[in-house]
Amino acid sequence: MLKVKMNVQTAYHGDLLRAGKVYEVDETTAERWIASKLAEKAEEADDQTN
Repeated sequence: MLKVKMNVQTAYHGDLLRAGKVYEVDETTAERWIASKLAEKAEEADDQTN
């Protein structure tokens, strides 16, 4: 699992992930989103996981 900060709003497994918030998602999804600029890797100090 990786923490990512979303650049866009999207639905993921029935949940709404909002832009600017930090979420924890599985590693393959996180890497795909980061490569597509949908999200960026979150710093470990960010504890805004919702």
